Amino acid sequence: MPPLKKVAARMYDVQFKNEPVFSLKVLRANTDIVLFDTSLGGLTFSDQFIQFSTKLPSKNLYGIGENEQHSFRHSFSNYPNYALWGRDEPTKANHNLYGVQPYYTVLEDNGEAHSVAIVNSNAQEFTVLPTPGLLYRTIGGILDIYMFMGPSPEDVVQQYTEAVGRFNIPPYFSLGFHLCRHGYNNIDNMKAVVQRTAAAKIPHDAQWGDIDIMERGLNFTYNERHFNGLPTYVENLKAMGIKFITILDPCISINEEKGKYNPYDSVNDENIWIKDGNSPAVGKVWPETKDGHKADVYFPDYSNAATQTWWTNQIVKFKKVLKFDALWIDMNEPANSTDVDASGRCDIANKYNSPPYTPKIAGKYLADKTLCPSCMSGDKSHYDTHNLYGYLQSKPTLEAMTMANESQKRSFILSRSTFLGSGRYTAHWLGDNLSDWSNLRYSIIGILQFSQFGIPFTGADICGFNKDSNSELCQRWMQLGAFYPFSRNHNAINCKDQDPAAWGEEVARSSRDALNIRYALLPYLYTLFYLQYTNGSTVARPLFHEYPEDSNTYDIDTQFLWGGGFMISPVLTKGAEGLKMYFPKDKWYAYRDGGLSELSGWNWMHCGKEFIQLFVRGGHILPTQDPAINTMEARNNPMGLIVALNDKLEATGSLYYDSGESLDPIGKESFFLASYTYKENTLSCVVENDGYQEMSEKTISTIRLLGFSKVITVYVDGKQHKDFEVVEKSQVITNLKIVANSLFEINITTDSEK
Repeated sequence: MPPLKKVAARMYDVQFKNEPVFSLKVLRANTDIVLFDTSLGGLTFSDQFIQFSTKLPSKNLYGIGENEQHSFRHSFSNYPNYALWGRDEPTKANHNLYGVQPYYTVLEDNGEAHSVAIVNSNAQEFTVLPTPGLLYRTIGGILDIYMFMGPSPEDVVQQYTEAVGRFNIPPYFSLGFHLCRHGYNNIDNMKAVVQRTAAAKIPHDAQWGDIDIMERGLNFTYNERHFNGLPTYVENLKAMGIKFITILDPCISINEEKGKYNPYDSVNDENIWIKDGNSPAVGKVWPETKDGHKADVYFPDYSNAATQTWWTNQIVKFKKVLKFDALWIDMNEPANSTDVDASGRCDIANKYNSPPYTPKIAGKYLADKTLCPSCMSGDKSHYDTHNLYGYLQSKPTLEAMTMANESQKRSFILSRSTFLGSGRYTAHWLGDNLSDWSNLRYSIIGILQFSQFGIPFTGADICGFNKDSNSELCQRWMQLGAFYPFSRNHNAINCKDQDPAAWGEEVARSSRDALNIRYALLPYLYTLFYLQYTNGSTVARPLFHEYPEDSNTYDIDTQFLWGGGFMISPVLTKGAEGLKMYFPKDKWYAYRDGGLSELSGWNWMHCGKEFIQLFVRGGHILPTQDPAINTMEARNNPMGLIVALNDKLEATGSLYYDSGESLDPIGKESFFLASYTYKENTLSCVVENDGYQEMSEKTISTIRLLGFSKVITVYVDGKQHKDFEVVEKSQVITNLKIVANSLFEINITTDSEK
């Protein structure tokens, strides 16, 4: 990753005091605003308990996870507490969930921002104080605190991701629409969903298999009875332009007949397992024995290099059986369903299993739904490393996918458990949410949080995972989910089908329309992921990141942006035919008809069931490509530009494009990058890198003009072009045949210049 520009002068001052207690204070140098001040309660530092409090400069506090949070900006009422200890848990208010992100952002009252990362992997908790302040407690480790000074909200994320690592540009197909469920139960049901999705002409880029495709829940298997012919079907999907993704859990069954289960038989070093005393720790997760009982499982120690080699070998072998294109690693908190009290598996007298203080976690013990904290990963206790388990699994899994891809194609992995810096290796979904209207709304909060956490490729299970969904909820959720960075419809076993074609024509039509808009904007979204990788800017973006001086944006969590140029405003209420939405002071053009909104501030907007409110921000140029049933076909379609003028009658934008699957396109310079500028009646293109050869075979065929007076003449590189027309409230230059990687100038005369 290229480093950020160097800061000329130090942006902070640090002050220490020893009376009445030891404390430190961090101030912003240019304003003297106190950003971090531990004088509120001093510092407690003991063997299994560390505590400090800090005053905050404002009540604009964001982050801390992973928990289901009901507002993006934290409440300072009633001392909300957020415990962090990775747990297999359906989403529920105030419960500690899958990952651990001890990272928060504060927007100061003057619009400047900073963030704080506390690099500690033990069980911990944050309590929000009305002061305003934060009380932090952890029950082990050290205090390793990093501050990122901004001063803009985007600067903060850029600085943080430069420190912890950034997400690679994802494969192009992964930005398409994904379908999955736990409970296809057999290959015919999976085929039926794929067929009805295609019949409804709903874009579909990736089909997933959940644990029901496995043989009795065993890793690196597929059920040859219920999913007979799956490898051939996967090849058929690929021929249709649909990728296949499967799931792996971290645990390995130990109850299979010797010589019949290679993932266990191939282990010749028991040190690859997490240990309980001198033996591998035993638990139960999904695997079953042949007689239908829960199998005993061991848990790989992914901090061990030998484990990583064994894991990689298993993935490479399995890829030769089932040609999956990416991997989903689940249950990696790690989960363990063995009851602590009933099994007696943990020595409750042990100081790690029953510490003097336990954060306000769900469950009676730290070991609840996971391993005993006294277990060991090499010479490190699970008490210290539990929260790192998913993080440690992610890197070797991604590396294994690269090795397994014989053609060296780019891949990605999706992990449930994350830690600081996981975004360097993995995408994330928000876990086992509920099919209800509240979870529809909370999904935006989760996605914006993970965007700030440096994990940009995030989404929620569209239509909800647990409980039956319904047509209205799923219709609205498909409209919103079409604009999650990671867009996947997924639900639980024994719930009714909720893929968008399952609800009838109305839901299928609105889902198709929303996804077609997503697919049309994929070049813009792909460019945002390039910018994320190269400079750390966010993909899904809170409004206050673009409008930090507008205090009305500080608590908005029902709308969000793609980058700086595209605003998404979904309906989130049952039975509603509209929504209250906020227009920051700027020019905003309705995506559908191109009309300029004359509104500012809060306004009620009609929004029938058939569509979602989408707006293009003035001053931006968005690259597009005609949509298709999948990205394999769409990438062959003509490209276009949307030019939306600001108050100065100007606009800028860029396009990043590559093969969509090659490894390290930035390092190899095998990519195309262009910048576009509209100024003084001229749209111009500057090619900054022309390393993707196939760009010369693509054409820009349309340019959509938003905010322009009536067009009188158009000249393309000095030659008059007469094909332009009014389409609703915008104007479109059509039938262009501009080679996509060429330098060009388009002069546009309107009646305002005559």
